[in-house]
Amino acid sequence: MAARSKRYALVIDSKKCINCKACVVACRAEYNVPLANTRPWINEETRGVWPKLMAVFQPEQCHHCSHPACVRVCPTGASYQRPDGIVVVNESDCVGCRYCMIACPYDARFFREDKGVVEKCDFCVKRLAQGQLPACVETCPSRVRVFGDLNDPKSRLAELVSGREYRLKKPEAGTGPQIYFLT
Repeated sequence: MAARSKRYALVIDSKKCINCKACVVACRAEYNVPLANTRPWINEETRGVWPKLMAVFQPEQCHHCSHPACVRVCPTGASYQRPDGIVVVNESDCVGCRYCMIACPYDARFFREDKGVVEKCDFCVKRLAQGQLPACVETCPSRVRVFGDLNDPKSRLAELVSGREYRLKKPEAGTGPQIYFLT
């Protein structure tokens, strides 16, 4: 019997986000990300009418799309998709043209001036290879993110996607985003 291929994805339960930014700090520490940039980030929105206002926090990062526009436009192949669905950048092949930044509908990439390359979230592939969770998932005190294999029906991620209502951001872009925001 052939082994089932993995398809990594992420579920985000924004209602649990307390805007502590532990995810951002953990990623900075893991990848030495300059302060001017970030791989994961938190969008903040105020909803309601004065005096009944509330803050809403929306964690964001690369959506590791099924059909990533960033990969299609990369002239050197530096941006590519692994068989498990993770979209990565091979820095040694990146020429810093930034086409991928323009193509990404989620603004999930940034140009790293000190290296002359584009960077983005890679779901902490080095940690995954060691059997660890991505740093942003592991460090979150309120367990906003659930990471896992979408193709494993017994995984917590697959259970959430099949059993809860969710939304995808910008599905009209045709990229097949693989971050599922619980509603």
